[in-house]
Amino acid sequence: MTQRKKGKHKKWIALLAVIILGGGSFFYIYSKSSGDNDTSDPYVIAERGTVVEKALATGTIEPDNEIEVKSKISGVVSHIYAEPGDYVRRGDPLIEVSPDPTPLELAEAKRNLERTQMEEENLAKELNRKKILKNRDLISDQEFEDLQQRYNDVSIRLQINKERLELLESGRILIGDTMIESIIRAPIDGFILEKMVDIGEPVVPLTSYQAGTPLMSLANMEILLFKGTVDEIDVGKVEEGMPVEIKIGALPGITVHGEVSRISLKATQKDNATVFPIEITITDANGAVLRAGYSANADIIIERLENVLTIPERVVTMRDGRATIEVPGSEPGSRIEKEVELGLSDAITVAVRDGLDEGDKVLERKSRTLTIR
Repeated sequence: MTQRKKGKHKKWIALLAVIILGGGSFFYIYSKSSGDNDTSDPYVIAERGTVVEKALATGTIEPDNEIEVKSKISGVVSHIYAEPGDYVRRGDPLIEVSPDPTPLELAEAKRNLERTQMEEENLAKELNRKKILKNRDLISDQEFEDLQQRYNDVSIRLQINKERLELLESGRILIGDTMIESIIRAPIDGFILEKMVDIGEPVVPLTSYQAGTPLMSLANMEILLFKGTVDEIDVGKVEEGMPVEIKIGALPGITVHGEVSRISLKATQKDNATVFPIEITITDANGAVLRAGYSANADIIIERLENVLTIPERVVTMRDGRATIEVPGSEPGSRIEKEVELGLSDAITVAVRDGLDEGDKVLERKSRTLTIR
């Protein structure tokens, strides 16, 4: 009985050993196979796609026509009728500038008026006497006409001095059918972009020898431009009329469309780089509310190829003007170098004209390690 039990135990031990050895062999083969797969060279697939060559421009969104409103009379801001963001029509009041003459200016205006009044009265009396003498042929026609001209000149100066004094005192005057007043009105239809003065601030008038105080900036926001610069490396490829995709930092996820409308003929220096100013007319805001001053980047579409065979540019090796790639060989782990003809590139993806078919595998380039001894 004891011998039988020992025999059975030996059989069970032998069977267990076979199972363990078999399982170990299976896991060894599976792990080796998996290891082989893990260490196989990575690859990409040649597939159909779109390749776009672009030129980058950086700049801001600005209105096509922006105007600075100024006053032609001096004084102090007494009333503001419009605020930034308001839409105004041509002729609407913007700011009232009340005259604020110095005591000296007011005194001079009154004295000039009194002086010309006295001069006009004296010339009027003299003119009456000359008329009597002329009627008696005691003076020449030329002498009488000269006196008449002097009287007319004084009358005009008298009227000017009256209007000047009235304008200094009240801030408005009617000359013929024209009302000259101290209310500054909108020169065009548009939005108020910026207000540069507040109530109580002094205003220097716009004249031929001084720029004057800016009061407000006004613009019609119907026509907007992207104004920026493009690098000299790309400007030779850019032409007027090219389509543009504009991305605005303040409006993520929205692409605004436009087209190139002007390319400067002269370069400028920006951050130690040579760039060319460029203007892009916005044709489609894509439903976004655009504001003057938004910073933006513009992708100028130089060329676009759709439904072409593409591969990543990183798998291509350039040598002696030839473009080559590596494809899997017939033996496991082997590589075959293959020449291809390339087309348009966007620096990430490149179009393949010849040498590959859709679905072909292209091996990634082997990474090189630097050994230091």
